[in-house]
Amino acid sequence: MRSIRNDRSVPRLKFRPGEILLMSPLPKHGRDAHLIAGIVTALLDSDGRNYEAFTPITLERADVGGIEPDYSFYIDRWQAVAGKERLQPPTDPWPDLVVEVDVTLYSDVNDYLPYRIPEVWLCRQGRLLIYLLVGEAYQLQPTSRFFAAVDVGLLFESCLQAADSLGMGAALQQLRSRLRQNRAP
Repeated sequence: MRSIRNDRSVPRLKFRPGEILLMSPLPKHGRDAHLIAGIVTALLDSDGRNYEAFTPITLERADVGGIEPDYSFYIDRWQAVAGKERLQPPTDPWPDLVVEVDVTLYSDVNDYLPYRIPEVWLCRQGRLLIYLLVGEAYQLQPTSRFFAAVDVGLLFESCLQAADSLGMGAALQQLRSRLRQNRAP
């Protein structure tokens, strides 16, 4: 399927055994995905951590098909993919964190299980759900392993409210300003 599509990202595809789902994202989908990615990058920048981020990329395994998360972040393993134009698993690692915005209520965190993604953020109905891979299953967690000192779900809700009234740019600028103030001696 990838050879037919080349590097085109629309329509978005999701593969499950026996199914190929075609999706055409709504503006809300893209807006929430951008906001969450902005939060991740603001938090990483505030901590002075390097990363690589991609949107969208197809995570693909011959035995289970593929999936296209809305955003993929390489945080612990950024050096393994820095500067690459194409990622070639299993030589290249899977992302450390993926973001999936689910407007249709069809996304399932277990879609990421074959790829053993350490952390999946699922945005559903205005809430951010954080799942960590624990053993062989995803478990809903109150915090991210990458931002343990931050209530990311509450932060997302706050930024979403600010974006609704002030706009996306102003909401993310406010977040960055708050993070700088928290860092000031």
